[in-house]
This record gives sequence, structure tokens and C-alpha cells, in this order.
Amino acid sequence: MAYFEYQNIFTQVQVQGEPEMGMELKENVLGGGRTSGATHSSLLGWLGNAQLGPIYLGWAGITSLATGFAWFFIVGFNMLAQVGWSIPEFLRQLFWLALEPPGPEWGLSFPPLNDGGWYIIASFFLLVSVMAWWVRTYLLAVQHKMGKHIAWAFLAAIWLFLVLGLFRPILMGSWSEAVPYGIFPHLDWTTAFSIRYGNLYYNPFHALSIAFLYGSVLLFAMHGGTIMAVTRFGGDRELEQIVDRGTASERAALFWRWTMGFNATMEGIHRWAWWFAVLTPITGGIGILLTGTVVDNWFIWAQEHNFAPEHLGAYGYEAYGSYSDFGGIAPTGE
Repeated sequence: MAYFEYQNIFTQVQVQGEPEMGMELKENVLGGGRTSGATHSSLLGWLGNAQLGPIYLGWAGITSLATGFAWFFIVGFNMLAQVGWSIPEFLRQLFWLALEPPGPEWGLSFPPLNDGGWYIIASFFLLVSVMAWWVRTYLLAVQHKMGKHIAWAFLAAIWLFLVLGLFRPILMGSWSEAVPYGIFPHLDWTTAFSIRYGNLYYNPFHALSIAFLYGSVLLFAMHGGTIMAVTRFGGDRELEQIVDRGTASERAALFWRWTMGFNATMEGIHRWAWWFAVLTPITGGIGILLTGTVVDNWFIWAQEHNFAPEHLGAYGYEAYGSYSDFGGIAPTGE
């Protein structure tokens, strides 16, 4: 039993007292524009701070929630209409239902509601919702006299969102290039997109995006594992580590120096993680934006730039082998 004493995957001890209401700054709108109470949740306390609230929305937060709910209900009611307004069928087919973008025949014009018009309206509300929430994160950082790192990281994710649903469809001249709203239809769109443009795995920006994604996973696991590994020495109590570091930070630093030869430091690991996470959607967005607008077939592009072997077929399969490993179905053109 003693062996598992400090394997603290969940918070083992929760402290619940009078709610901490935070700073009261006269120049800070949080002082009078937030909810007046707070509660505690034992379930939330397993994963983080047990206190829920106070919550501040402001004009940007209210705008974001209102337009976000508008998008949600437009998509939901369109899906419900597709199954004859049957709740049981809606729940049964939910993963396969979708609100599709307009067909290519409409170009960038506004189509009738049932031919993609609802998709355009829903997308407008979603765009307003996401951008209003970004404004909220920026304004809150200003009011707290913080850096804008969270806002810029969020904007990196918004960049990929805008590339998929706005920038690239405009460059391609058709709203039909946008991504449908739906779970499996969204995945189907991703697969069809890769096949249509010659295997997206040969897109170098896609490769960079995956590298940064896996790197983010590795860094986050390293950082999370390190802090949990030294909580027995107080490594989770950040204020005490600043005032009296004790042994937790030293042990963590020595572990990584002896493991990798260097230590990223308590500040540096966050800088590494921020950059890796931010570069994931940035490079991914660049790769998507170039697809179809600059490069029509990424595998052929990769062969021309010595990025892919020449003995493979036009879709990245062995040109001299059978297709039995791929279900016996050869890609079109092979």
C-alpha cells in the first residue's frame, strides 16, 4: 500500500471554506460586473479547484453565448427536421446527421435556406460567437494587467477555424468547400479532402502540424508528470516554491538534467508548451490554405520536390504491388 501512497492521479484532499471572490479593483470591471456568489463542487475538486464562481461575462461574453446558442439551435433544428422531428430518431442518428454547406453551383452567393442558406446563417452566428469570446479573453487580460499569451494562443486556433470555414472557401470561390456541421460527416469530409488532393500526409505543413501536436502532448505529459511526481515535497504549492523551494523543484530539475542533459526550468517548460501548442494550428492552417489554391495534388508535389519516393503510385500506394491490403479496391486512376 505504501508503494501507491503518492501516486496522486486525482486530488486526494479538498479544502472548502469561504469562497475566494478575487481582486476588487476600481478600474477593473470585474469589481461590479460579475456574479455575487460562488459554490463548491467535490467533482470539480478531484481535477482542480473545488470552487465554482464567481463568473464574469460582460458584453463580449453575453454576445458570444447568445450567438453561440443561435448557431447550436439552427444546426440542431435542421438535424431534427431531417428525421421528421422525431426525437428518438434524432438521438439514434445523431452521429450521422449534418448541416451541409451549399452546393458548388451556388458559388459564394447566398442560397435558399434549405439549399445551404441555414448553413451560412449558422456559420455567421458561430463566427460572431468565437470572435466575441476572443475579445472577452483579450479584455480580461487587459483588466488584470496580464500578458496576452492566452488571447494569442486562442487566436492561433481561430486562424485554423477561419481557414477552414472562411478564407479557403473564398479563395476557392465556393462555400461548398467549407466543413459540414456534424460528427461523422465532419470526419468524412476530412478523409475526402485528403484523398481529393493527393494524400494530405505529403503536405509538409500538415507534417509540421502533427509534429507540434505530438510535441505538445509530450511536453504536457512531461510537465504534468513532473509536478505530480514531486507533490509529496510540495511541488504543487507554487507560492511556497517561490518563497522556500525546499526539495521539490531541485529534484525535478535534477531528474531532467540527468535524463536529458538539461532542464527546461519551471518557466521554460511553459514557454516550450505554449509555442508547440500555438504552432500546431498555425502550420495546419497554412497547409489547408495552400491545398487546392496552390497545390492540387500533394503526393505529386512531394515527388517533384524529392519528398516522396517515386516508386509509389499517384496516391501513395506501391505501384508494383497488389491492393489486397487496402480492401482490394484500387484508387481511381490506378
